Amino acid sequence: MNSNKKAARIIGILFILAAVTAIMGVILYDPILNDSDYLIEGAKHANQVTLGALMELILVVSAVGTATTMFPFLRKYNETIALWHVCFRFLEAVVITVGIISVLSLLTLSREFVAAGAPNTTSFQASGIVLKAIHDWTFSLGPNFMLGINTMMYSYIFYKSRLVPRFIPILGMAGAALVFVCALLVMFDVIEQVSVWGAILALPVAANEMILAVWLIVKGFNESALASMSAKKK
Repeated sequence: MNSNKKAARIIGILFILAAVTAIMGVILYDPILNDSDYLIEGAKHANQVTLGALMELILVVSAVGTATTMFPFLRKYNETIALWHVCFRFLEAVVITVGIISVLSLLTLSREFVAAGAPNTTSFQASGIVLKAIHDWTFSLGPNFMLGINTMMYSYIFYKSRLVPRFIPILGMAGAALVFVCALLVMFDVIEQVSVWGAILALPVAANEMILAVWLIVKGFNESALASMSAKKK
């Protein structure tokens, strides 16, 4: 197996790993983010919440990994867009990391609430509302807003360079536009991110990532397209 196929497989595996850990994070965070009695339930399910944070940390590593591993291929067509893609993917990872910190801070607050016995509930709830709001905003800005920009950039290069079959980047660009619109609708309080409409608008970009991942693992990049781009760079 040549180095290009190895890199393509790594990218595909990282895309799948990012998707799986993102879903696991949402599920494992449920007691502390969605339960009405989260100040008690968070501490009660502390290990579960911490595991959710670990899943999201793996998501962050996977996101950065896809960007850095894709960079040598994307730069063969357009180095500027390739560099933008890396920068915005790093920014996406930073935003997600802030969300992780907010959840772990909320877990600490929950533990302190339980340990206090009969504390001033109002002050704890006020702090909890702020920490949950930080997570909600990072959840919108990272996996939606930044994801839309990142997906549009690499899909555009894939479409123009023919590194993968064109139906994949077409789906990617359509999905990027929809998830970006989803982020804007959430920001302006038109829809909830975790809702039927949020899922519908996010589905195409999720499908694109999984189809692209499988293609890269099984087929890899178009070698003739890579050779053509390398020749033009000389």
